[in-house]
Amino acid sequence: MLGNVGMRRVKLNLVILLVLLAILKEVRSHGEQPLSRIAIDKAAFALHDLAYVKASPTILGARGERAEWVTLEFGTSNPSIDDWIGVFSPANFSATTCYGENPRVNPPFLCSAPIKYQYANYSSPEYKVTGKGLLQLQLINQRSDFSFALFSGGLSNPKLMALSNHVAFSNPNAPVYPRIAQGKLWNEMTVTWTSGYGIDEAEPFVEWGPKGGDSIRSPAGTLTFDRTSMCGAPARTVGWRDPGFIHTSFLKELWPNRVYTYKLGHRLYNGRYVWSQKYHFRASPYPGQNSPQRVVIFGDMGKDEADGSNEYNNFQQGSLNTTKQLIQDLNNIDIVFHIGDICYANGYLSQWDQFTAQVEPIASTVPYMIASGNHERDWPGTGSFYGNMDSGGECGVLAETMFYVPTQIRAKFWYSTDYGMFHFCIADTEHDWREGTEQYKFIEKCLASVDRQKQPWLIFLAHRVLGYSSCICYAEEGSFEEPMGRESLQKLWQKYKVDIAIYGHVHNYERTCPIYQNKCTRDEKHHYKGTLNGTIHVVAGGGGASLSTFTTFQTKWSLFKDHDYGFVKLTAFDHSNLLFEYKKSSDGKVYDSFRLSRDYRDILACTVDSCPSMTLAS
Repeated sequence: MLGNVGMRRVKLNLVILLVLLAILKEVRSHGEQPLSRIAIDKAAFALHDLAYVKASPTILGARGERAEWVTLEFGTSNPSIDDWIGVFSPANFSATTCYGENPRVNPPFLCSAPIKYQYANYSSPEYKVTGKGLLQLQLINQRSDFSFALFSGGLSNPKLMALSNHVAFSNPNAPVYPRIAQGKLWNEMTVTWTSGYGIDEAEPFVEWGPKGGDSIRSPAGTLTFDRTSMCGAPARTVGWRDPGFIHTSFLKELWPNRVYTYKLGHRLYNGRYVWSQKYHFRASPYPGQNSPQRVVIFGDMGKDEADGSNEYNNFQQGSLNTTKQLIQDLNNIDIVFHIGDICYANGYLSQWDQFTAQVEPIASTVPYMIASGNHERDWPGTGSFYGNMDSGGECGVLAETMFYVPTQIRAKFWYSTDYGMFHFCIADTEHDWREGTEQYKFIEKCLASVDRQKQPWLIFLAHRVLGYSSCICYAEEGSFEEPMGRESLQKLWQKYKVDIAIYGHVHNYERTCPIYQNKCTRDEKHHYKGTLNGTIHVVAGGGGASLSTFTTFQTKWSLFKDHDYGFVKLTAFDHSNLLFEYKKSSDGKVYDSFRLSRDYRDILACTVDSCPSMTLAS
């Protein structure tokens, strides 16, 4: 029999095991989409004469605002701490709007999830006693009207007690949330935006020109999609919301470094014009141009709500902080890479509008380049490398449509792009990257095609960690990487002398030494001079989603770890000097950094597995 000491050890070990299991569950799940917590199939009709919701103002955006605050006054004679307010758009969510695939025998009362929700006592702590409350919520222009519903029964057994008056923006179809991206040529910028105007109602275009100069108009193409483009629930059922129309215009033959202004326009077929506000951007430098160039990179930011609604449980509290820091430092940023897990809509399509609204100050001013992550693409039986359901049925359609990237085929989300002295190769980890595949051939071609005399800084970007990570989720498998990650690719990184590889997916920050085949190739930690002899691998997945736990096992190759939200910034001063900085989202201060200093001959130098053939002939 076990003695008291033995029993205590068993209990302690059990507690430790439960904690570890909880940590692993958190790391693997990356949290839970808050809208998925609502048991929509159990919603019941229980209107009460003494329950009410009043919303004001009823007309929003009278002066062209794209976001407005609404005040809700509500009450009931039988209050509970589980009562909650749901925001629905379109305002009509009755059974008449239900989609046939919704898998229920009887017509459900709720046919779509709310676009956001908040508990009734959030800002009214006396609600449980008085039965009355006030709540302020922020709405963005999302092409339809809004209504507000008071529910009892919590999220698991919702019962509709009261429904508000309708609220709407003065022009719900207005062009909104521009996001610019580099085109397939260095002197081309694309402008993508969302509106409620289809091609049978208006002609979309961008009016643009050099700041202070004459303007011209460039037409825009228009895309949209319907439920049949979604691969499964909830995107195809309760998470579905009409995406409106997504327009993209190509601004070509830009002069390098010149500042351009632009505004979005729609010419209605009755002759009237609808305009957005005026925006501006700086054209990209000529490839190889010797001037300071600043790049920000992060992954897994997601979205958050300024009004506190739709709160994830320790899930995306860093998202607004990251966004805020980038906006504050926007004058010192030239281009942004968001390397996967964009907004964690997970099949609730309304969240994409809210994300593009959140990043609009950034994405409308500097190129906002994205990569594909598991929460954008993965769905069983659709060709994704992983057969999980992380996209919530979106299967890549939203990411491929809402943002432009210079891919050859949108569904194959790998591409290359240049920015001055930088050459970027962006992989798609949700499709097979192993040797012999189409993507592997692209990666090798991308790495091999750069002229290192003109573009010395070669950067590899991907969502999942194809290099090195101390995440407990990898450590338990003994891999310290995405399974099959670096086995195929490390010889390419070494052969073509990739300087830095940066990943998301794991929600923390970590930096390795220059490394090849699990061995550090340099002993320095903060200033590397001359040939690196390996690639520095960085995890920068702390953009905003729930933080991932590190293993307690200490590896020789891991130089710096941070269990916090943040992003990285690369500054190329010239062809020989580059500064790497890791900044926390909470305060924007630098917490880790290193420098690369070298000449062109250092790039040409022979290193392990990267030596060109030689002859003894003279």
